[in-house]
Amino acid sequence: MMSRSLAVVFAVAFGVSLPAVAAEKAKPVRMGCGVMTFDTVPGWGLGEDGKSQIGPTHGGVVVDKAGNIYTSADNGVHVFSPDGKIIRRFLGDKYSKIHDIEIRDEADGEFIYGARNANAEGIKFNAETGNIVLKLGFPEESGLKLEKFNPTAITVAPNGDIFLADGYASDRIFKFDKTGKFLLYFGSKGNGLKEFNTAHGMTLDTRYDPPRLLVCDRNHTPEGLKTPRGRLLHYSLDGEYIDEVVTGLGMPTSAAVQGDYVSVPDLHGRLVILDKNNTIMAVLGHNPDPAKRVNYNIPQDQWIEGIFSGTHGSNWDKDGNLYVQDWNVSGRIMKLVRVK
Repeated sequence: MMSRSLAVVFAVAFGVSLPAVAAEKAKPVRMGCGVMTFDTVPGWGLGEDGKSQIGPTHGGVVVDKAGNIYTSADNGVHVFSPDGKIIRRFLGDKYSKIHDIEIRDEADGEFIYGARNANAEGIKFNAETGNIVLKLGFPEESGLKLEKFNPTAITVAPNGDIFLADGYASDRIFKFDKTGKFLLYFGSKGNGLKEFNTAHGMTLDTRYDPPRLLVCDRNHTPEGLKTPRGRLLHYSLDGEYIDEVVTGLGMPTSAAVQGDYVSVPDLHGRLVILDKNNTIMAVLGHNPDPAKRVNYNIPQDQWIEGIFSGTHGSNWDKDGNLYVQDWNVSGRIMKLVRVK
C-alpha cells in the first residue's frame, strides 16, 4: 500500500485529488503578514469521517459572546464550538437560505438577524432557542413598485434600527425601527458614484464615531470596463452618502469589523483586511487559479488548505481569530488562528 506521504507527492505531481479526509491531516498553512498573520486549522468543523457537516454554503458567519460560531448554509444555521464541534442547529424552511447574518447582544439575550434572499424577508431569532421574534418583508408603505424583493444583507444600528439591503433586486436599502416599522429607503441601481450594482453586503462600521453603514457594492463596473471592480461605500444611518471608501476589490461580498480592522471576503478567492484608514493590511488565501475563483462547484476533494475559491462570509472572535465561509457546493467553513 502506498504511504500517505507518497500519496501526497503523487497527487501533487499528477494533479490527482485526494479523498476528503486528507484535509483533516493537512498541515497548517501560514498566511498574511505583520499583525495580520494567521495559521489555518486543518479539518476544523469537519465530521469524524473528514467530511463537511453543513451542506452547500451561500451565507455568512457570526460569533456569540461565548465564542460559539454560527454559519448559515442553504439548509439552515449550524452552530460550532471554538474547537469545531457542532453544538446545535436551526434547520428547515424557517432558517434556510439565510444569505447574510449578524448577531446582537440585547436586553433579552443574543439575537441573530438574517437576510433571506430566496425567501424575500429579513428575520430575527434568538441565538440559543431559535425562536423567531421578527420578520421583515417588502414594505408596501415605501410606495415602491418592485418586480421582486431579494434581500442580501442586514445590519443593526446602536438604537436597534434595522437595515435590509435588496442587493439581488432593486439595490435599495430599507430602514426599519426595532419593531419592524418602515422608516425610509435609499440607494438605486447603477454604476454611478452614489448607486449600487449589487449591494451585496453591509455592516455597521464601528471604527468611526458616530458609527456608519459600510456597504459592499459588489459588481460596481466603471464606464469603459467589462469586469467588476467592487468597492466599499460609507453611508450615514440616515441614508446619506458619505464617501467611497476603497475601490478595485474584485467582488466584495460582506464585511465584519473588530476594533480598527475590517475583514472583507472577495468572491475571487481571497479575504482582504483593511485598517481604520482603509489601507490593505493583508490578503489571505488568494487563489492563483482563475478557473477555481468565483467558483461554487469545487467539491471537497479539491479543496486546498489555505486557498479559497469563493469567499463569502467572515467574522472575528474575541482573540482576533477569523472564521471564513466559502460559497461552495460542499459547504466550507475555515478557522484562521491569529499569530501573536
